[in-house]
Amino acid sequence: MSTPEFNAPRRAIEWALSGFGNSTVWLAFSAFMFGTAYDRTGLGRRIALVLVKLMGRKPLFLGYAVMLSDVILAPFTPSNTARSAGMIFPIIRALPPLYDSKPHDPSARKIGAYVLWMGFATSCVTSSLFLTALAPNLLAVDFIRRIGGVEISWFTWFIAFAPAGIPLLIVLPILVYFVYPPELKESAETPAWAQQELIRLGPPSPREYAVASLALAAILLWIFGAPIINPTTVALVVISTMILGGIVTWDDLVANRDAWQALTLLATLVTLSDGLTRTGLVAWFAENAGTAMQGLSANLTIIGLVLIYFLSHYLFASLTAHATAMLPILLALGLTMPGVQFEKLALLLGLSQGLMGVLTPYATGPAPVYASSGYITSPEFWRLGTIFGVIFLASLLMLSALLVR
Repeated sequence: MSTPEFNAPRRAIEWALSGFGNSTVWLAFSAFMFGTAYDRTGLGRRIALVLVKLMGRKPLFLGYAVMLSDVILAPFTPSNTARSAGMIFPIIRALPPLYDSKPHDPSARKIGAYVLWMGFATSCVTSSLFLTALAPNLLAVDFIRRIGGVEISWFTWFIAFAPAGIPLLIVLPILVYFVYPPELKESAETPAWAQQELIRLGPPSPREYAVASLALAAILLWIFGAPIINPTTVALVVISTMILGGIVTWDDLVANRDAWQALTLLATLVTLSDGLTRTGLVAWFAENAGTAMQGLSANLTIIGLVLIYFLSHYLFASLTAHATAMLPILLALGLTMPGVQFEKLALLLGLSQGLMGVLTPYATGPAPVYASSGYITSPEFWRLGTIFGVIFLASLLMLSALLVR
């Protein structure tokens, strides 16, 4: 018969490795593997050349192209990791080399860093704008319904965030351009060069068609199959098919150092953030913060609870884990606070979830993918996360002024 002492070490190692069983961790890992397939077949370069041909005269134009790509996909893709890391990242990562901007090199700031940060920051805004653009949004709506009896529809969610979200998306390429400017300001000859390169490439190869078909299948399943099949399952099946079909080799995947590094880092951080919940630290922090706000006006209480939820994300490596651990506690606190409009509070807490993903290199599934791209250094990622975290939080607080007046 097993004794508690005998079981404790086993439970400890099971918990220590639990992050490697997280589906978001493997979905982020899969995004790197999609990128490998795009690179090996030349499909990524071809798509990048088309973008450069159409909008490559100025980096700012490419910034808007990246933003629009995410906006188009976001309403239909409930996994921001699948959308941003799996669909958009492999394509935009192929853009910088066309301008001789290389990863892990001083030339990264030429244009690559701008384009990559633009892709990541956009995904955070679209994840808040559309209810169906982020899995924790759907989780939040369920918590709100069960705890407060309030139903929030897709349209209600969109209308609530649109006054902040749409202006943010419109100015985001310009904001990134000034906060994190590319060294290259204009390249008038590049579109013509891209056209010549496309001619030289000739028609797509069978391997390119194969990757495009598998990527399209993944996108359709991510969009329409989410209720019945996990996005990570889709990604792993597609990668397995690529290997079995000879599109990429096992050696290609093993050699992707950035992918394995991101997998290890994110899995470890997910485990550590889970530990904060298991030890009761999160519940203790939220409850004591709520007690400290007793006596504040209803509006200040709502703003205070939103600030707690937003800034506490520094402790988490998963938006889903954060929502599961803290959102029910903060919603329950809101119900006990005199004068607090529960629906307004609930909306603001839910709408903050995508935005808070910008804070750290581990804050959300796409973050470690972009952070490991080689174009944005770790200090720069933290600095940009702080700057855009302040900008996004300010937008959210201005929105709170509209919602709670």
